[in-house]
Amino acid sequence: MGDLALDRTPAGRSVRTAERTEGPGESVRPFLPVLGRILLYFLLPLAVIALWQGLFELGLIRPILLPPPTRVAKAFWTLTASGELPRHVAISLWRVLEGFAIAAAAALPLGLAIGLSKGVDRATDLFLQLVKPIPPIAWIPLAILWFGIGEAAKVYIIFLGAFFPILVNTVDGIRQTDHRFVELARILEVPRRRFILQVVVPGALPAIMTGLRVGVMVAWMCVVASELIAASSGVGYLIMDARQLSQTDVVLVGMITIGAMGKLLDSILKHLEGRLITWKTSFTGH
Repeated sequence: MGDLALDRTPAGRSVRTAERTEGPGESVRPFLPVLGRILLYFLLPLAVIALWQGLFELGLIRPILLPPPTRVAKAFWTLTASGELPRHVAISLWRVLEGFAIAAAAALPLGLAIGLSKGVDRATDLFLQLVKPIPPIAWIPLAILWFGIGEAAKVYIIFLGAFFPILVNTVDGIRQTDHRFVELARILEVPRRRFILQVVVPGALPAIMTGLRVGVMVAWMCVVASELIAASSGVGYLIMDARQLSQTDVVLVGMITIGAMGKLLDSILKHLEGRLITWKTSFTGH
């Protein structure tokens, strides 16, 4: 009887009512915010594609100048099915990774040395400041003279494009070390090597990762320029060859492919940054 009386209390009725009203729809609600974020993420690209197709259907754009998305998608499928696009992508990707890796291997130690030593900074500043503003494409004639028309010249152009973003961000990251940590290390007489490895480098990691992400983006931008050097393969070659044949849809396929590959590599580096810098917090807005 006591249990029955408790069940008839308003609290008991409210509990049973909540249990009865919970249905299959309740389990779907947690997924609604995720679905909304996914839709928001793709909203702008889909809107641009819809507007692009609509302008074509209205006859406001000429196919020779800007073919519709349907024709670009057809060209993408044809090039992928034939294996031509994957072959060009693989070659360009290898060139980008090779040039980017050499740039990172050279820029990271040099950036650390410049940031940590006033002497190295003074010795390299004038030369680097003179060379840094020169765009990679301006080096193409010298690259041909130095390395010929083979792979080395192409990788060299990509190396130049990726080198300076990594170097500048590394130096800035080192120089942004909190002076309170420096003074504390001096008071506690912390060994310099330990201070660099445990304080300076971890503190500079966000800037270093930013430099790597910018560097890989510039490396992809330099692919087209590097593959102008008597290339017979690569996405840049595909774009230039299609331009000469007035195949605008193939040109757009190459451009979109470069954008997609750049986004993929940036996402990989961003994921790596999140794994390495677990203490970092950032403002993302509301």
